[in-house]
Amino acid sequence: MMSVVGQAPPPFFRRGPAPLARLAFFLASSLLLLVLDLRFHTLELSRQVVATAAYPLARLSYLPVEAFDSVSEYFLSLANLQQENFTLRRQQLDTARLLLRQEHLELENQRLRALLDMKQRQAATAQVAEILYSARDPFARRVVLDKGSQHGIDAGQVVVDERGVIGQVTRAFPMLAEVTLITDKDQAVPVQIVRNGLRSVIFGAGAGGLELRFLAANADVQVGDELVTSGLDGVYLPGLPVARVVHVDRDAVYAFARILCQPEAGVERHGQVLVLGKREARPPAPTEPEEKDKSGKSRKGKK
Repeated sequence: MMSVVGQAPPPFFRRGPAPLARLAFFLASSLLLLVLDLRFHTLELSRQVVATAAYPLARLSYLPVEAFDSVSEYFLSLANLQQENFTLRRQQLDTARLLLRQEHLELENQRLRALLDMKQRQAATAQVAEILYSARDPFARRVVLDKGSQHGIDAGQVVVDERGVIGQVTRAFPMLAEVTLITDKDQAVPVQIVRNGLRSVIFGAGAGGLELRFLAANADVQVGDELVTSGLDGVYLPGLPVARVVHVDRDAVYAFARILCQPEAGVERHGQVLVLGKREARPPAPTEPEEKDKSGKSRKGKK
């Protein structure tokens, strides 16, 4: 394209200061600002204004990092709390068999302090198990544990929690065990009233309740009495809390009183339990040797 007469064509590239001149200018300006700021603090206000304006952007860019740290810390603390809770729960269950029998042992110690030939109580082994779910039978009160015969659990063992007796193992599978709760209608536990030592048998009444049967209408039973295992059946260790009396109905028409009780243990709650070992049979008492007298009749030897 030819240029118009009397006008020069526009330059193809606009030319400015040389690069070296620009570098020298910016270096001089930077040094001047540094000296002025260091000497007179002239850029302090500008620095604050820029920092205030850039703060929302800085916080916004740092939000993902804070969120990640918060989530990591939350899950870490949750895992630590769960582990600590499990450890404390295990320790509580490990000492439950001692705490449950403490009150009964104190009362029995007061009654039998003068006896010198009192037999030593049997020690009970135990292991912790977890309740997985309830049995599907709506007419039975049963739960299933996460341990079975492979873990040393057999039918007949007693199951307790930190407050009292829950039930008894009725069926043991290799990896699971079925426990019949004391509130089941087919379950019976020999018990003893702590206040006066009166013995009886408590039966499951369903719906989370218990009933103390076959006691006379004038029996010394009061609301609030604590019932513990008597140990007469050879299955339950003596002194384990079972229930507390909540209602006593004495009707002259009937020979027996109607006594309703509430379980001490968390029978209807799912969680960790303690499976007690079987009671060991006591060795028979030694018998005195028999001696024959001159007439041929046998008689017991004298010490």
